[in-house]
Amino acid sequence: MLKLLQMRIFQITALILIAFSASINAQESKFNLTDFHTYNLELNEKVLKHFDALTDGEKVAQLIMPAIGPYGQTEATINQLVIDKKIGGLLLLNGTKSEFTTWVKKYNDWNLEMGTLPFLYSADAEASLVNRKIKNSTPVAKANTLKTLKEVTEVAKIISKDLNEIGINYNFAPVVDMSPNKTVGWRSFGHEPDSVIPWSDAFIQETQRHNIIATAKHFPGHGYVEGDTHKKLVYIKGEMKEVKNYPPLIENGVVSIMIAHIAVDNETPFNTKGMPASISKEIVTDLLRDSLQFEGLIVTDAMNMLGVSTIAGSNVKAIDAGIDILLMPLNAAKAHEEILAKYMTDSVFKAKVDLACKRIIRAKLCTEGDLFPH
Repeated sequence: MLKLLQMRIFQITALILIAFSASINAQESKFNLTDFHTYNLELNEKVLKHFDALTDGEKVAQLIMPAIGPYGQTEATINQLVIDKKIGGLLLLNGTKSEFTTWVKKYNDWNLEMGTLPFLYSADAEASLVNRKIKNSTPVAKANTLKTLKEVTEVAKIISKDLNEIGINYNFAPVVDMSPNKTVGWRSFGHEPDSVIPWSDAFIQETQRHNIIATAKHFPGHGYVEGDTHKKLVYIKGEMKEVKNYPPLIENGVVSIMIAHIAVDNETPFNTKGMPASISKEIVTDLLRDSLQFEGLIVTDAMNMLGVSTIAGSNVKAIDAGIDILLMPLNAAKAHEEILAKYMTDSVFKAKVDLACKRIIRAKLCTEGDLFPH
């Protein structure tokens, strides 16, 4: 009897030690957004491990992010895209907090069951939009009514708490544009760089402190243009005045930047030749990636907007320009098919997709590493 009791105690002790060891290992290998821009050998190795395990189709899927909700795709359509492994993330668009929470849990469970990578879940959770885009979210003041840096930080904290509760790990905010444009003016922190830059940075830092990717937008600048890119292609004529807002944010570690569907009509080398910036190599790669040395995620504005959706082959052109994530393509399955076809036949294009895929995997490991297949 004594021997049996001793054996039982030994077994329980062993199980406790194993569990403790596993817990320590999990803690040691847990990454967060502070790791995204830093050299981390373990993180680099995990990115390559998960990248190498993907099929070509799954690599392409990482770059595609449709929306779900009243202004996005139906749940049935998204279900099929998930089953077919055609997407790598979701924009949760115009629903309730409880609906979004249910969807996040559902698709997390599906991805775990299928052994596929977890999704990036995004939202337009700007101070001026969040209470309309996520119904039942905690009320906050609109961006253009905020008066102090402390207020900006507090608003970002409140928004981030709601996003954490839902499971959203990617916020398409803040707006870094100046306020003159009617479309974005009320969503902006003002018309003075002396306030817009530090307030945008404060919002970004507080958001990423909660391990949610923040997004500076709309590059190269929407504040001084006339018109609305939801309805047509609009132009920056002359100097790109708002580009100067971005270097301090890049220096301080913003993880994502959104590209606007705005044409740049000025002196070379950044003239987009009548095309929107979102599909222009001159803006995405030459200016943002190379000149400003941004190494984070580059996401398009919604690809269903009329400023870009009428251009043939816009999905492939965006990736070819250097985009990492296609947001809201008109037809996600078709976008996947088009990108995969070029991926299989064009080695230069393939290399661009592979780099984008690795950046996305890195972001996912930094925000939701515990949901990765083992």
